[in-house]
Amino acid sequence: MPRLAYLGPEGTFTEEALRLLDPTAERLPCANVSAALNAARTGDADGAVVPLENSIEGAITTTLDEFAWGEPLLITAELLLPVQFSLLARPDTEIAHVKRVYTHPAAITQCRAFISRELPDAVVVSAPSTAAAAQEVSLPGSPYDAAIAARIAGEHYGLVELASDIGDRSDTVTRFVRVGRPQPLPAPTGSDRTTLVVFLADDHPGALLEMLTEFSVRGVNLTRIESRPTGDGIGRYFFHFDFEGHIADARVGEAIAGLHRVCGEVRFLGSYPRADGVTPQIRRGTSDDAFGEAAEWLTRVRAGQV
Repeated sequence: MPRLAYLGPEGTFTEEALRLLDPTAERLPCANVSAALNAARTGDADGAVVPLENSIEGAITTTLDEFAWGEPLLITAELLLPVQFSLLARPDTEIAHVKRVYTHPAAITQCRAFISRELPDAVVVSAPSTAAAAQEVSLPGSPYDAAIAARIAGEHYGLVELASDIGDRSDTVTRFVRVGRPQPLPAPTGSDRTTLVVFLADDHPGALLEMLTEFSVRGVNLTRIESRPTGDGIGRYFFHFDFEGHIADARVGEAIAGLHRVCGEVRFLGSYPRADGVTPQIRRGTSDDAFGEAAEWLTRVRAGQV
């Protein structure tokens, strides 16, 4: 039974994602993303489950930075979790009596319309997580009347649901990833994703174009690109890339090798099955067979067999 760390406390969306990724795992709640990933690095846990991006909020920058600067970890799986918020309160609370609400800033952003419409006079206070908000509201004497959190948080902390699915968008999704210490990669499935962190060798005109060209000329389709500051001054950035395919694919392996030649550092974060099952469209001349045939042709030419 693996032990997996996750962004706690109990009742977070991350716990829900972990349960779906591995229902048999022992769960280790952690105070924040950094603590969860460090538990995986040190061996206190066999791996970790953390959020990577949200369809409304975008990238989870803490996770991106941990992957870039911390001890190496590999992504082994991903999950797309529909995010539905509920207004949770102690039993016998009526929505008309809710004057102070506790929740995570991301939930505030994603539930603006409901708060404005149903709780126009309520004070909304930021919490470390939606589950922490629910936990606080459950305590006797809490200064908060309600929490905005996942339904699972209400089950954990004995709260009742005053309103369900209160997000502004019903199709909001968060992408979670399972990570572990470096290990053999999952075999290619034909529907895979690869993730990298890339640092420029130096800042010069066309530096980003050089990186993108390594993907483009080999028919590798990017699914996400993010820039993050290096901390070395204004205008200094490194880049996160997600793209279709597995490092075992010739086009992907050659693109990564090309980046290694022109960039200061390339950190490989894993090749793993895509949660959405999408298969890439292989452009003419970019299949494994095409790369193999080209290599054989070049060998013959170099041998003078023209």
